[in-house]
Amino acid sequence: MQNKLIYILFIFVLFTAGCSREDEQTDTRSSSAIIYDRASKAMAAENYRNAVNYLEVLTTSFPFSNEAKQAQLDLIFAYYSSNGMEEAIDEAKQFEKENPTHPRVDYALYMRGLALFEGQHSWYHEWFNVDLSKRPPANTEEAFSIFSQLIRRYPTSIYIDDATQRMTFLRNRLAKYENHVAEHYMERGAYVAAANRAKYSLEQYNGAPETVKSLEIITRAYEKLGMLDLADQAREIYTVNIPEGYESDLEVDGDKPWYRLW
Repeated sequence: MQNKLIYILFIFVLFTAGCSREDEQTDTRSSSAIIYDRASKAMAAENYRNAVNYLEVLTTSFPFSNEAKQAQLDLIFAYYSSNGMEEAIDEAKQFEKENPTHPRVDYALYMRGLALFEGQHSWYHEWFNVDLSKRPPANTEEAFSIFSQLIRRYPTSIYIDDATQRMTFLRNRLAKYENHVAEHYMERGAYVAAANRAKYSLEQYNGAPETVKSLEIITRAYEKLGMLDLADQAREIYTVNIPEGYESDLEVDGDKPWYRLW
């Protein structure tokens, strides 16, 4: 048994020695640089799972190396690209916490918002005709908040334009959900709750295309409640703001509504 152990150790020493000589011949750089080079090649080949493995080794084994900071940023993207959204968010948060004055914090913020945004609109939603307005907006408010922070803190960032477009989508997504809830209240005859929910959508997400629907719900709710003066006011605002081609559930052609007898 002892002879067998000695033999295994001997083989292991020969193997490691051979590997060391080979490494010395093929690459004289530091271990962190070698690992980062392999990670970069994996990223370039879009082999993000391998890239994650290399980058994790680099950031944990060589946290103070020259490559460590860039490896952290690359790891955020590698997690995101390999569908590891939670890991990407955690890594972005960690980078921001450890490097509050780093010039690439805007990138970490942007990627965190992007990871939270993922799932709000994907190809399979259209493929399977999924109506997102009927789903609670998980992570939507947080993604909206992160993009808002990015725009406020880094107004000259190269990610501003994309973040702004995504915020427009998210604002409308949130407004749609509020209107979906308001319509549910209308169906149940809870007209006060419906009006309040639609008003909340209008106030919180003003400017979103979906707020036209909010005005429509408010008008119908007031009509059902017999609050005709408020219904008229809401209808006037709605009529002014209705976009071309919008399919309205209200009469907006100038005819007298049913409840007017003169």
